Amino acid sequence: MADQIFRADIPSTTADSGLSGTNPADTRRIDRAASTGLSRRSFLQGTAAAAASLVIGIHLPGKARAGAAASAAGESAAFAPNAFVRVAPDNTVTVIIKHIEFGQGPATGLSTLVAEELDADWGQMRAELAPADTEKYVNSLFGIQGTGGSTAMANSYEQMRKAGAAARAMLVQAAANRWRVNADEITVSKGTVSHGASGKSASFGDLASEAARLEVPADPALKSPDQFNLIGTRVRKLDTLDKTNGTQVFTQDLYPESMVTATILHPPQFGATVASLDDSKARRIKDVIDVKTVPAGVAVYANNTYAALKGRKALEVTWDASKAETRSTRQMEQDYSKAAQTPGLNARNDGDVEQALAKADRIIEAEYFFPFLAHAPMETLDAVMQFKDGKVTAWLGSQIQTLDVGALSSVFGVDKSSITLYTQYAGGSFGRRAQPGGEFAAEAAEVTKALGSDRPVKLMWTRENDIQGGRYRPLAIHKMRGGLDKDGNIIGWDQQIAVQSFMKGTAFESGMFEDGIDASAVEGSRAMPYGIANLRIGQHLMENGVSTLWWRSVEHTHNAYANETFLDELLEKAGKDPVEGRLALLGDKHPRHRGVLEKVAQMADAAGPVPSGRQRGVALHKSFGSFVAQIAEVSDNGNGEPRVHKVWCAVDCGVAVNPDVIAAQMEGGIGFGIGAVLYDAITLSEGGYVEQSNFDRYRSLRISEMPDVEVAVIQSTEAPTGVGEPGTPPSGPAVANAWRRLTGKSVYRLPLVPINV
Repeated sequence: MADQIFRADIPSTTADSGLSGTNPADTRRIDRAASTGLSRRSFLQGTAAAAASLVIGIHLPGKARAGAAASAAGESAAFAPNAFVRVAPDNTVTVIIKHIEFGQGPATGLSTLVAEELDADWGQMRAELAPADTEKYVNSLFGIQGTGGSTAMANSYEQMRKAGAAARAMLVQAAANRWRVNADEITVSKGTVSHGASGKSASFGDLASEAARLEVPADPALKSPDQFNLIGTRVRKLDTLDKTNGTQVFTQDLYPESMVTATILHPPQFGATVASLDDSKARRIKDVIDVKTVPAGVAVYANNTYAALKGRKALEVTWDASKAETRSTRQMEQDYSKAAQTPGLNARNDGDVEQALAKADRIIEAEYFFPFLAHAPMETLDAVMQFKDGKVTAWLGSQIQTLDVGALSSVFGVDKSSITLYTQYAGGSFGRRAQPGGEFAAEAAEVTKALGSDRPVKLMWTRENDIQGGRYRPLAIHKMRGGLDKDGNIIGWDQQIAVQSFMKGTAFESGMFEDGIDASAVEGSRAMPYGIANLRIGQHLMENGVSTLWWRSVEHTHNAYANETFLDELLEKAGKDPVEGRLALLGDKHPRHRGVLEKVAQMADAAGPVPSGRQRGVALHKSFGSFVAQIAEVSDNGNGEPRVHKVWCAVDCGVAVNPDVIAAQMEGGIGFGIGAVLYDAITLSEGGYVEQSNFDRYRSLRISEMPDVEVAVIQSTEAPTGVGEPGTPPSGPAVANAWRRLTGKSVYRLPLVPINV
C-alpha cells in the first residue's frame, strides 16, 4: 500500500497541500509511469481550459438567465441553482449527477434522460458528480441531498429530461437568431442543429456561447414516448471504460502533497471506550507521525499506509466495557425468540387471526433466524479531509451529502458555508455509506481535527475495520403460524417480527414511525399482496448495542425471505403449484405482480424440463416501487450444500430507461443476495466480540458460484422506479424454496451453509 502504482495528480492552488479549490476526481487523470507522458504543468493548463469551457448553466424550475459564456480569455461562467447541463465549445455535453455513483448506474441513466431531450449524440455525453449543495441538488423524495431507497431515477426522471429539453430549446433559439429564421424550422439530430431550407448546420459547441445568453425556458416541452431515441435502448455506460482501464478516480486514489495517512483502532466491543493507552511502541516506528485518542477509538497518523498499519498493531489499549454490548449472538437470539412468541404491536391486522387459526384443519409453525450481515463493499470507507484557515474541504464517497456536511460542521465548529464536500465515485456501498448521523464523516473529521495540522489527512478503513465496524443489517427473528382449511386454502397467517430499529433516535424517526411501528422494519411484510382474509403482522422492536443500518433493499430481505418461503411451504403442504397458488392468491387486484410472475414462469418453462438432480423454486416481491419475480434452479454440490445453476428474473420497474443497466442491477442483486443467504453471518462470541474480520470468514459469492442469470424487463409506461435493490429480496427465498423441494428440508436458519467459527 505504501508504494501505490496509481496516484491522482491533483491540481494545486496552494504550495503545501495541492488540494484547495478543486475536485481531484473531476480531473479524470491518473499518473501512470508507463502510460502517460503528461507533465504536471501541461495537466494544469488542460484543467484551466476545461474551466473556461463552461458555457451553459440550466436553472430549473422557473426562469433564469443562463450562465454567461466563457470568454476567450478563460473567464468561466458560474452555475445557477439546480444546474445540471454544461455544453462546451469542444461539443461535449456534461451532465451533473446529483446522486452518488457506486456502480448502480445513475451517471449513465440520468445522462440518457438529458441526451434524449437534447437530441445529443451519445458519444458527446459526459457525466460529473455534483458536490454537496442541498439547495441545488436536493432529492425531492427525501428533502435533502442524498441517494438511497433506489430513488435516483424516480426522483430525477422528469427533472433531468426538463434540463435537457431546456438546453435544446436554447440551442435551437441561438441557431434561429444566428440564421435569422424561425425556431420551428430548425431540427436537431445527434448533436447537430440544422436548417433544412438553407442547408445551414452547427454543432452544440458552435452555438453554446450564444445560447448561454438566452433566458431559460420555464416549462420546456418534453417528448412523448413514441419519440424516444435513447430511452429504452442499450447505450453503453459512460464510466465502464475508465473503470476497466483503471483511470477512474476513487477516494483511495487521491494522494495530495504532504498528505498524512491515518488508520484507526476501534473498540473490540460495541459501546466500549478507551480506558488507557500506551502508544510508545507505535511512536518509535519509522514514519509514524502521531497517535491520538478520538471518540471512535485510537488514530495513528503516518507518512504512508504501511507505517500507519504497523503503528496501529503496536498500540497497547485497555478498553472500558462498562457500557458495551456484551451479549453473544446466541443470547440475543434467545431474547428475540422469547419476544416473538407473543403478539407485538400490530403493523397490520386483517380479520380475526386467532379465530381463523382455531378453526384451521392444519396449522404450520416456523421460527426464522436472520443473522447480522455486513455490507462488505470492495472499497472500504475512506475520506480525504483538510481543515485550513477556518475552512473544511472533504473528498469522500458521500451517499447523503446533507447529513455528512452537517456532521463536518458539528465536529469542526464551522458554519456549513465554510465546508466544501466533493462527492467521489465509490467502489460499492449497499447502504453502508448512507448513515443517518453522518457517522463516518464525523469520524474522519475528528481524526483530521485531532492532528492539529492543516495538512490533508486520508482516513482509510481496513477490511477488519469494515467487517467488524458494525452498521450491520439487523439480527431478526420471525415467528410464523399459518392455518389451512380442509381444502388447502390459507385461512390464517400470523407473523411476529422481533428486530432492532436503526431509525429510532435518528433524524429519520419522525418520518418512519407511526403509532410505535417502524415502517422500515416491517416493509415488504406489511404490504404482502396475497389475498389472505385473516392476516396479522406484529412488531417487537428490540434494544441492541450493536450498530445497525439499512442494507441492500433494507429489511425487505428478511421479510421477503420469511414471507415467500413460508407461503411456498403452505402451498406445498396444500398440494398446490407454487406459481398457480400465488396467482390465485393475487387475484385481479395486483396486475403488475401477476405480470412478472407469469413472465418468469414462461421463461423457466421455455428452458425445458427440470434436469435430473435439480429442483426449481420461485419467489415474488415488490420493493422500492419495482416488481420482481425469480425462479432459481438448484442442485446438491455433493457436500450437502446448494449449487445454484440458473436464475430467471422478470422485473417491472416502469419505463426502462436503459435495459442493460436494469439487467446488470438485477444480476448484481441476485449474486449479492444468494451469497448472503448461502454463506454470510456476523456472529458475536461471549462478551460481544465479533468473530469475523475478513473475507476468510465472511466471504462473497465466488465467480465460479455465480449462476447464469436471464433477465426480462417488462415493457411499461408507468413512472420509472428503483432497480439498485429490488433484485436482492427474491433471490434468497427462490433458492431456499428450490432446496426444500430438492431435499425436503425447510431452511429456517440462515446462512444456509452453516458457518464454522
